[in-house]
This record gives sequence, structure tokens and C-alpha cells, in this order.
Amino acid sequence: MTTGFYWSERCFWHAGGNYAFTLPIGGNVQPLAAGALPENPETKRRLKNLLDVTGLIHDLSVHSAPEAPTEDLLRVHPQSYLTEFKEMSDAGGGELGQRTPFAQGGYELAAQSASLAVTALENVLNGTHKNAYALSRPPGHHCRRDDPMGFCLMANLAIAIEAAKATRPDLKVAVLDWDVHHGNGTEEIFYDRADILTISIHQDRNYPIDTGAFADRGTGKGEGANLNIPLPPGAGHVAYLDTMERLVLPTIRAHAPDIIVIASGFDAAPVDPLGRMMATVETFRAMTRQVSALADEICEGRLMMAHEGGYSEVYVPFCGHAVLQQMSGSPINAPDPWGDAYMQRQPDDAFNRFVADQITAMKDALQRS
Repeated sequence: MTTGFYWSERCFWHAGGNYAFTLPIGGNVQPLAAGALPENPETKRRLKNLLDVTGLIHDLSVHSAPEAPTEDLLRVHPQSYLTEFKEMSDAGGGELGQRTPFAQGGYELAAQSASLAVTALENVLNGTHKNAYALSRPPGHHCRRDDPMGFCLMANLAIAIEAAKATRPDLKVAVLDWDVHHGNGTEEIFYDRADILTISIHQDRNYPIDTGAFADRGTGKGEGANLNIPLPPGAGHVAYLDTMERLVLPTIRAHAPDIIVIASGFDAAPVDPLGRMMATVETFRAMTRQVSALADEICEGRLMMAHEGGYSEVYVPFCGHAVLQQMSGSPINAPDPWGDAYMQRQPDDAFNRFVADQITAMKDALQRS
């Protein structure tokens, strides 16, 4: 079976309108060249370009998708939010929430981004692909039902999951978010649900600074179905793999999902301007190997990823290439040009023991709960 790859050139055209970084243009603020956002198209476009140049793209089943219909969006977002978003989009763009600027047509591009995730997830569940990757843009994991934030305008993965559950009401899903920022939107949408397990590995108190605590475990029927794993700044390769092995994989296995879904951000990399972690290309490759093996064990290999953050134009493409190479089993590799340097700068043994002690404390707390 194939690995699906879902993308659209149109999604690369999403822009921040009258914004430079997150400041209004004017005076001495020169606009950024690529879309006026740190969440710019080049990280995603250069990933697609790297797949083309190495030839890995030919080992994938490549598709696009139309805009998600309103019916799909309404399963997550209220009509009032969609109406406000559409009206502002038609009027030239603006900003609906915290750090969510968009230009004219932003509504349609966000709906297309969500549709890439919807279609990728559906085609894994119906057996078209063993696994799939949606190169979604704008991202989605910070967007709550009626409150966009952090460059996220629609909750892509939540929309995809609810679309799948519309025809499969008994579907159980495990969502793993390894973006450097807490997946607060996905968490909030499913916080009282037992059928959707949500796990977020993130840099402690990066963004949003007031969410992502380990103590936040869900509520009502969803109590115990949310797991936050805040790691200290500087945590690197060893800490991420230890976190996966000791916390993430056992929690997903216990949930027994029908499919594993990953919010795939690459901003935990060493050179990312919005993170302070030390995850390398090999970290993302190894985590993909770990979760793929678990999917083979518990849910017939069903695995789907949707792209989230990652803001280094030079490094994100290599992280994404490694993930897709691992998912597809292709022999085509794109060696990390900075791999040796970053591995030599990994945390020392003392820091790794410090992080391991934190992981042990979280594991012990889970076992007591």
C-alpha cells in the first residue's frame, strides 16, 4: 500500500495581509518577503521542492483536494465564526484572533488546508493508503472552535476527525502533537471526549504560555484522555525519544485507537526562530519509526499526519523529507547537512538525566491516576 501526500499550491499563497512578522507595516518596519508572516510559504514549498529534487515524490501517491464544504467546517466551528471569517476575508482580510492575520481570500485557503487533512485521513481509513501526509497551510492546532490564534484559522485535524466520525461514529482516534508549541486548540475541542485521545509534546510555556500543563488531563467523559508533556527548553534527541518510549507510546497503546493522527510541526529543531529545542532530522525520523511500528501493532498501520509549524526555511524541508521517507519505506534519502554539528551540540548527560527525572515523575503520576 502507498503513502499519500496531499498538497496544494494555493495553500502556499496564504499571506498575512498588512503585517510584517506580527507588527503592522509602516514607518521603519520593512515587510517580510514571503507572505509577511513568520509562518510563511517557503518552509512548505521548499519541502515539496526537496521531494521533487531527490525523487522521493515519485515514491508517494500525490493528490490535492478541493475546499472543505461548509458541512465539514460546521462540525467543529460555529456558523457565527465562519460568517465573520468569510466576511472579513471577502473585504480584504484582517485579524480575527491572537496572531492570526490573513489576506483577502484567506477563508477559502483555510478551507482548502482543512480539506487536505480531511481527504488524507479519509483515504487512510478507507484503505486507499496505508498512511498519508497532508501539507496543510495555514496550520490548525491552535485554533479553537470560535477563537483562532497562533497563525491557525481553522482546526484542520479536528475537522478531519469529525468528518471521519460522521460516517464512523464508533471511530477511536489518538492525536499526537509534536509541534514545539502546545496544541491547545485540538485539546480544547476534544477535552471532554473519551473517544479522542490528545497528546502534546511541547516546550514548556512557549506558546500559549498559559496552557499545556501536565495536570490538565481532560474533563467529564474525557478525563484521562488528554496528556500534556511539557519539556524544558534545550531538550533534544534523547529526551524526545525517551518521552515517546515511556509516555507517548504506552498511552496510545492503552487507548487502542483505530488510527493514529499526528500534528507534525518541525519547530522543535535547533535553528527554529520560534522554539528553543534541539530535535534534529534524525529525531523526527526516529519518532516516525516509533509511531509507525506502534500503528502496525495496534491499528493495521493506519497513520496520518498534518503539517503544523516549523519556521526555518533551510531545515524544515530535511525534517519533512525524513518523515516521509520513513512513512513510505523509500530508499531515497536527503542527508541532513547539519546533522553532525547538531548531534555534537546535544544536551550533556547531566541535562539528559534532569529531563529523564521529569519524565519519570510524569510516568509515575500517570500510573497513580
